[in-house]
Amino acid sequence: MATHDPDLKKELDATLQTRKELGPEYESELVESFLEKLDENVDRRLRRQLAEQQMQVARGTLPPRRADGGSEFWQRFAVAVVSLVLAVPLSAIAVGSAGLVGLAVCWAGVVGVNAMHGLGLQRLLADRFARREEHWDQGASGGQRP
Repeated sequence: MATHDPDLKKELDATLQTRKELGPEYESELVESFLEKLDENVDRRLRRQLAEQQMQVARGTLPPRRADGGSEFWQRFAVAVVSLVLAVPLSAIAVGSAGLVGLAVCWAGVVGVNAMHGLGLQRLLADRFARREEHWDQGASGGQRP
């Protein structure tokens, strides 16, 4: 745990202690319960970070983006990490419900989400660049600079 979340550490310790007391027959339920709490923790952190960014945008205090596209890299990285974290319990549920077919459908969805995010982000950046160029061209031909 890179962030050393004390609540999550307590939850893991409690899960391991419960596993010792109940034995291996309840292991899958305990793991699923812990993974759900982990997912909730990740969701809560992402919502908080998104809310902070929205407040910064609303106040006009958002730090400037790097010209080399570093923020887009981290956004892609974050989507990939979150989708893989969520894919673990989804895979377990899919295998338990529909076997290998369910697992294949689950991972097709994970790959599809990441592919669409990657393509959508590229398209968004290309559209922004095209609009910026169009804006500059119109300003230069009309005698105005934006």
